[in-house]
Amino acid sequence: MAMAYLEITLKVDEADRPAAAAVYQKYKQPFLATVPGATSKDLLVREEDVQVLHGFDTTAQARDYLSSELFTKDVVAGLAPLLKAEPDIRVYETA
Repeated sequence: MAMAYLEITLKVDEADRPAAAAVYQKYKQPFLATVPGATSKDLLVREEDVQVLHGFDTTAQARDYLSSELFTKDVVAGLAPLLKAEPDIRVYETA
């Protein structure tokens, strides 16, 4: 069965990463409980950036999440002051 992933890469200063992680933690459970097709959400911290990897049943559901109120009003508002560049947003589908 194919799955879809939404990968959002964030440029966040090292000093601001705990605040970014707090936004991730705050909205992880609401994401999993309320977003159609949501199957997982993981925070990946690298030296150069932070990534949030969201799992979905379909690519359409992944794209729909980007225009949801949870994403646009809650997540984006929480992260906006911490970002050093526009997020890199990609949607993938497994084979």
